[in-house]
Amino acid sequence: MNWYEKLSQYFPIEEMKSKKHLELLLSEQSEIYNKDEGPHHVLMYVETDEFIFVDYLFVSKDARGQGLGGKLINKLKDHQKPIILEVEPVDYADSDSEKRLHFYKREGFKHATSIGYKRRSLATNEVNQMEILYWSPTEESEESILNSMKKTYELIHTYKDKEIYGEKYQPVDEVLVLDKNREDIDILSEL
Repeated sequence: MNWYEKLSQYFPIEEMKSKKHLELLLSEQSEIYNKDEGPHHVLMYVETDEFIFVDYLFVSKDARGQGLGGKLINKLKDHQKPIILEVEPVDYADSDSEKRLHFYKREGFKHATSIGYKRRSLATNEVNQMEILYWSPTEESEESILNSMKKTYELIHTYKDKEIYGEKYQPVDEVLVLDKNREDIDILSEL
């Protein structure tokens, strides 16, 4: 099974970029978009001078519980930059979503509770809510995390969207907002 098949079998369709989109990022944005692949994992991430954004992290079922995910995250932590990623809210019908959150909590990630993130999927046309988790070697503000997410959205998520999907994603300011009045429920504290 190739790297794209592994990702598309694990991640929901509304979270998956097309293979063409990922291949374009790897070839045309290779100065910031990276793939780390091994027999039991696929890690796709963005690295800028200021931060790292984990686009996809897949560890095969037979390798889970052996520390591979932690090793991959620690390799990124060694860069001494904030690490940001998107997760879906806990779905108790999907045991993997809760396990993922436990993993990131164990790795020292925090929930950016004041960042609202709702994006319409071009694959399903449904609006999906995502949550932002981050780890930082310094005390990073959620405003700073929001700015990094906006940069990621514009450089990566919407890269050549009209050309690839035939339509454009929503503007970044509709998708990502700082909302201090948002319910202060930390999805990691509930675990």
